[in-house]
Amino acid sequence: MSVEGRVRSKSPAWSNPVARWWNLLTLVSGANIAIWFLLYREFHIGLASRFDSSSSTELMLLLSAAYVFGCAFRSFLPRADVQRICLFDTWLSSVVVGRSVATLAEMCFAAQWTIVLLRLGTMTGSDTTLHVAFAILPLILVAEGFSWYGVLTTNYLGHAIENSIWAVTFAAVGIGLVRLLPDFDGAVRVILAVACVGIAGYLVFLTTVDVPMYVSRWRDKMANGHRLLRPIEGLRDASTRWVVTRDLAAWKDEIAWMSLYFSAAVWTSLTLCVFYALENR
Repeated sequence: MSVEGRVRSKSPAWSNPVARWWNLLTLVSGANIAIWFLLYREFHIGLASRFDSSSSTELMLLLSAAYVFGCAFRSFLPRADVQRICLFDTWLSSVVVGRSVATLAEMCFAAQWTIVLLRLGTMTGSDTTLHVAFAILPLILVAEGFSWYGVLTTNYLGHAIENSIWAVTFAAVGIGLVRLLPDFDGAVRVILAVACVGIAGYLVFLTTVDVPMYVSRWRDKMANGHRLLRPIEGLRDASTRWVVTRDLAAWKDEIAWMSLYFSAAVWTSLTLCVFYALENR
């Protein structure tokens, strides 16, 4: 890699808010990894061995591992894709590496939701829930395509569309879960209701904070005559250029979504494992 491919900030010293934020991310991610290992020991060796669904439980744990460890990697080495900024000067901070990890992790997360909704829809005979389950992976695959488009071309509109597709997908998931509420009672109904509330909160965040942020960035860039990169040109740029900065001004707009993503979203992945493994109870 050429020296000019790496750009250090003129003030690489940590700003206190960024240092505290990164320390919190690493602490949460370390705890998430520990929780995954506890679940693996419990369900792979313990409960799963007594249930007929052990192979399916192992698949859920494997999918969750991709998401938990993928998010941990991205929290240990944070970067903002379009801006090409990161906290540490290493090739592992390149956007291509980080985006590839994110793509695999997010597809596995989507697969977890697919498996859970397929099982619940089959148990209850809910066509609505089954239709939603079959739509999740194709929708997220399209979203990942727009994400890569935004990353390679530095066009924020790609990220706005990506997150809009996530919003549509989880609005559908919410509908699928609401349809299941009359078919269950007790603790299961409470869990489904809590999931619906969580999804509603996620949708509010996407529609009022995340998507508008990317649309605003896109408009500002276009108004200022920002030149978009061609995909091949962008692939080289994303592979070889990263800007090391620890200035709060560069990170302040990323802190909110990254904090939620690497905490609450990961907890959801772990919870899906627990919920699925205990289905026979």
